[in-house]
Amino acid sequence: MTTSAPFGTWRSPISAQLISAGATGLGGLASNQRDLFWLESRPLEAGRTVLLRHRDHESEELTPSPYNVRSRVHEYGGGAFLVTPCSAFFVNFSDQNVYRVDLDTGDIEQITDTPTSERYADLAATPGDGSLIAVAERHGVPGEAEAENRLVVIDVATGAITTLCGGHDFYASPRLSPDADQLCYLCWDHPNMPWDGTQLHLADFEGQHLGPATVVAGGAEESILQPTWVAPGHLLFASDRSGWWNLYSYDASGEYCIHPDQAEYAQPPWAFNMRSFALLDAKHVACQRIEDGRAQLCILGIDNGLLSPLESDWNVFDALTVHDGELFFIGGRPDRLSAIVGHRPGSTERVLARAGTLDIGSEWFSTPEPVAFPTRDGGRSHGYFYAPHNPEFEAGEEIAPPVVVVTHGGPTGMTSVALNLRAQYYTSRGWAVFDVNYGGSSGFGRDYRRRLDQQWGIVDVHDCEDGLAELAARGRIDARRAVIRGGSAGGYTTLAALTFGDRFAAGASHYGIGDLEALARDTHKFESRYLDRLVGPYPEEQQRYLDRSPIHHAEQLDCPVVFFQGLEDAVVPPSQAEAMVEVLRRKGIPVAYVPFEGEQHGFRRAENIVRAIEAEYLFFAKVFDIEPADSIPPLEIENL
Repeated sequence: MTTSAPFGTWRSPISAQLISAGATGLGGLASNQRDLFWLESRPLEAGRTVLLRHRDHESEELTPSPYNVRSRVHEYGGGAFLVTPCSAFFVNFSDQNVYRVDLDTGDIEQITDTPTSERYADLAATPGDGSLIAVAERHGVPGEAEAENRLVVIDVATGAITTLCGGHDFYASPRLSPDADQLCYLCWDHPNMPWDGTQLHLADFEGQHLGPATVVAGGAEESILQPTWVAPGHLLFASDRSGWWNLYSYDASGEYCIHPDQAEYAQPPWAFNMRSFALLDAKHVACQRIEDGRAQLCILGIDNGLLSPLESDWNVFDALTVHDGELFFIGGRPDRLSAIVGHRPGSTERVLARAGTLDIGSEWFSTPEPVAFPTRDGGRSHGYFYAPHNPEFEAGEEIAPPVVVVTHGGPTGMTSVALNLRAQYYTSRGWAVFDVNYGGSSGFGRDYRRRLDQQWGIVDVHDCEDGLAELAARGRIDARRAVIRGGSAGGYTTLAALTFGDRFAAGASHYGIGDLEALARDTHKFESRYLDRLVGPYPEEQQRYLDRSPIHHAEQLDCPVVFFQGLEDAVVPPSQAEAMVEVLRRKGIPVAYVPFEGEQHGFRRAENIVRAIEAEYLFFAKVFDIEPADSIPPLEIENL
């Protein structure tokens, strides 16, 4: 029997503590054809990331505390470990040096001895583990305003470092051919991001040197991603030259698109070593195919271009890896935590590890509904709608619920149907959630991604507003009780929607951007020219930056906002949030500021994850005079 209670007041077992416990991150899946390896980030250990090995049906930790497997190249890292038949190499977060784990004894030794200003990522090994090839990023170079990026060779025995090549602003994906005679790699230059335009280079590898490089594919307007060797002289890669990231084959006879398709076979590489496809054998590749933001697991014939969908219990397929003839991936679905999943066609899928444990059943979860809606510019945009759902409560006389509109980060990101416990936290308490894949999101082709070119702060905001209007017209939400939240770039969309629009009653900015000009002047190298495409070249378009920065138009902002900020954030410095808070404080608008010591761009510590979830919910509840069923620690809200 259900209890009748107003929306927003329902009691739920989906607590912030449960979410934090389920916030264990899985990543970096890899195989050395003896064992399977992956990374696990642990909020209960202050966000420490550990390297695990799966052997004989058991998982063991290879990097005990205080080791923390995490690179800071580009600040977002990725590619922080590499496994070979005898060794596991990893980058340690605290000193950014490279270490080696002996896979037989478990002994750990330090390989490099460089200052923290020298960082490494995207490792590759030469035969016999004599040397490593890596992307290196050097900070504080005399006479240089930015960090210097290059490809290097690291001598495993001595730690000596030799530069292989430099001169471009960025490098990624150094991959040695199976016979170790050639090295391929990606490079690109400002103002491009890697999803805008990259080049795939190929050069003879001579141990400590590279021969002259040949440009295989790519350019300023073509994004090449994930180069993968099939055999000596034969490469696969993803290219968006057709408007979609499709897979291409390259060898001495030329190159061709394996299967022309209006779907995406790769995603924007915010981190190193992202993998959307993996070789099953010399003639077949397993891949994640994304159409309209929804993923499907497939096998693609390299020679014949035949695409064969695979049946799977999962809906998201990341870090595809082949081990001992079996396909593995990090899987996501709406009703389970992400997991390491093994898939053999015709067999039942098996789960090797999960991202934590849940003590509740799927009956507590709201099912994400895909929503396509018309936009004011004549196009269509997308999102996922989560209706209020709790098996023990119903709304009674209320017709429509309050709604939380969620703006993902990037802005070149994408929201999916993978279990979103933060959305379920709200829906199980009687709120609706609308997770928007606004124009500029990935997963819908290059044209959709480029809807945001020169239009950041406009198209994304309009899409959120238009989606809200569509849901209100369908009777799914109460538009008078709409709030908006987002992190990083999503935090900017949130603040822009609150400042330049009037559709939302309140907002929550998690390490969001309030001052575009300050961001253009004061952020890390990887994103330092990102805004050239999203807003316009700086300083040539300085006025546009000022016009679209919420901090400069705070007089238009007249609704409550709560800010959450890591005090060691190098991507969006704390000064951004603090400046916005001060303006709202002076204006007498309800505002709360929750800073976190020791946190960077995103929160990794369990206690901070819990605090951010609970404080945001309490803030929104107070705005609408809703009495939460939970006992939540108080939040200081000024001017309320």
